[in-house]
Amino acid sequence: MVFDLDDDKPREECGIVGILGHPEASLLVALGLHALQHRGQEACGITTYDHQKFHNERHMGLVGENFGGDLSERLPGHAGIGHNRYSTQGKPAMRNIQPIYADLDTGGFAVAHNGNLTNSTLLRKKLVRRGALFQSTMDTEVILHLLARSDQESVADRFLDAIRQIEGGFALVGLTNKKLIGARDPSGLRPLILGQIQGAHVLASETCALDQMGAETIREIEPGEVVIITEAGIRSFHPFPSQPVRPCLFEYVYFARPDSIVQGRSVYEVRRQMGHQLAQEFPAEVDVVVPVPDSGVPAAIGFSERSGVPFQLGIIRSHYVGRTFIQPNQSGRQRAVSRKHSPNKAVLEGKRVLLVDDSIVRGNTSRKIVQMVREAGASEIHFRSASPPIMYQDFYGIDMAERSELLAANHTLEEMTAYLQVESLGFLSVAGLYRALGIERDDTYPQFADHCFTGHYPTRLLDNDQNETGKERQLSLLD
Repeated sequence: MVFDLDDDKPREECGIVGILGHPEASLLVALGLHALQHRGQEACGITTYDHQKFHNERHMGLVGENFGGDLSERLPGHAGIGHNRYSTQGKPAMRNIQPIYADLDTGGFAVAHNGNLTNSTLLRKKLVRRGALFQSTMDTEVILHLLARSDQESVADRFLDAIRQIEGGFALVGLTNKKLIGARDPSGLRPLILGQIQGAHVLASETCALDQMGAETIREIEPGEVVIITEAGIRSFHPFPSQPVRPCLFEYVYFARPDSIVQGRSVYEVRRQMGHQLAQEFPAEVDVVVPVPDSGVPAAIGFSERSGVPFQLGIIRSHYVGRTFIQPNQSGRQRAVSRKHSPNKAVLEGKRVLLVDDSIVRGNTSRKIVQMVREAGASEIHFRSASPPIMYQDFYGIDMAERSELLAANHTLEEMTAYLQVESLGFLSVAGLYRALGIERDDTYPQFADHCFTGHYPTRLLDNDQNETGKERQLSLLD
């Protein structure tokens, strides 16, 4: 028996890359997007500028399938931006692939966006009433319309004027005929990194993209910061009112690649420490520690190190099948079931097995995993989640089940244990997750966005409050 184990994961919607000042801009953007492929596999796009005109390609599918080989003729230029997409707002369609481009009276402008705007529906309705004609269903297009309607003179001032009107979680890269622009939401929910290669400046969602390009990491773009990069250098702006900085914890739990550095922390090391904390909080009398690959591996290593129980690869993943959870509909994911993971009976048979996964969302896939391991001959199965129970929805760019579908939001620990059909079940505590980061949680003003676990949202949720999106109403807001 073989199962797809990525069917029930939280899903990030995109990764972004930008570069200015390199003759092979499109190649470097493609390399960066390839390193960020884990952040979205539905579609990809690249826009470049060659001192005379913009060039744009957008495709459904993977980066390697669409942007291989020599790109210098197809996408010439010294500057470019790129995007990997998983849709959270806007159905999968060619018109919803980024970067999106518009000819403004100040010249061409292309933009790519990672995150989700929590007031885009309200802004869109206002813009439509004023005569705006939208060509997509993406929240990102709102930014272009705000730019076009701004009464500011320069494109830089127009951009600053536009982003002052948006709310939510976002990292943006924009491209004009002279500038590369980067912006990050004031809470710092979505990541953005600044780097440099051969004198060219680079922006990317994660440091692993810079590594892939051969670029040097300079620093993170600060929460609420806008950088405007030209051939003369970088100008930095802080157009938002000051507010608490709360980066998204799920970058550490699941989204970021293990070899990335986030806020000066190794993602791999944080996940290993999550395993250490989990072993302290929920030990078990078992024979082997088995990760749910691949995202459960570092935490399982940490659990094994702290507990002294041997780490074993009891579930084998085929790396010749794509990460099917990035497919935006259930039927697409179901078609990939029975192709991706299989049990290693030599490790599991007759053993008391402790399974470690990064998180549990609906629980349906976790239950399949348990069934698979049980049928491989495990005598006992204990399940540990390296993140706290997911209790609330996200509205900042993580595609996650609604609260009515979240296992932990609707069942007690005993009920979840019975549903998963395991001998024991344990979740890392919120405090334990913070300790894995090397800090103690401030219960009054948490240092990270942990709303999926606590219901303490870092921003207003205007669309949700107005019931514009059809999703459940806001549960809690910590100002």
